[in-house]
Amino acid sequence: MIYIGLTGWGDHHSLYADLTNKKDKLTAYASHFPIVELDATYYAIQRHTTIEKWCNETPERFKFIVKAHQYMTGHSDYRDHYDSIKDVFAAFRDMLRPMGQAGKLSFVLLQFPPWFDCTSRNIKYVKYAKEQLAPYKTAVEFRHQSWFTEQFKEDTLAFLHANKAIHTICDEPQAGIGSIPFVNRVTDETAFIRLHGRNVHGWTQKDRSSEEWRNVRYLYNYNGVELEWLKRQVEILRHKTREIHIIFNNNSGGHAAGNAQQFMELMGIRYEGLSPRQLKLF
Repeated sequence: MIYIGLTGWGDHHSLYADLTNKKDKLTAYASHFPIVELDATYYAIQRHTTIEKWCNETPERFKFIVKAHQYMTGHSDYRDHYDSIKDVFAAFRDMLRPMGQAGKLSFVLLQFPPWFDCTSRNIKYVKYAKEQLAPYKTAVEFRHQSWFTEQFKEDTLAFLHANKAIHTICDEPQAGIGSIPFVNRVTDETAFIRLHGRNVHGWTQKDRSSEEWRNVRYLYNYNGVELEWLKRQVEILRHKTREIHIIFNNNSGGHAAGNAQQFMELMGIRYEGLSPRQLKLF
């Protein structure tokens, strides 16, 4: 089974042109796609009532890929808010409980920062994070090139496989040490592809605190040739794994939804069990 979706549901304006109530965005989103990557959890651990609301607003077969909180992946310091990193993981696991009970959690995404390189200390931390998230399934995304050098690539994949972690396959600008190559390999019965676009300028912009950087980092529109290339990669994975999850994250310019729909058409995919589409009045 191939599941195609987007990062978040709030900013994909092309999906909501006929939406009368903006509070219904998630329900409307779920009429187009069967999965979504939930990024709100990266910024804040959500209340049970919020998680339950999102589960109730989506159809029975709909799934969430939940991004780990920034404290859990070393993007920021947890000590201003928690006594220990173990407390952060405990709060996050508790947050996931309603979604797990509803059968709507695909897996948790641990996306590590560009400075998280391949060292024995960081290898131990990945294993620790995976253990802390048990029993939930986990995907790991590295963004430092050292994990996939000729010296370490096979060891990285073997490590993920041994620890029952999903290898996150990334399509992104090839812009030096802070980016990784597209490694079309699986370490689990679930394959996971994240498409960040190929905007080298936006990826390497130095002032990452600026609004401009946020607006251009994922500014990219995949063309027909590139989507055909992606189709070939997915066809390879079809013979190696049971499920393939594909997330389009190239939405700085609003292209993710259109590219995802183009790709669904290219693959001949039509999903059943989505939310009903809102009918136009005129």
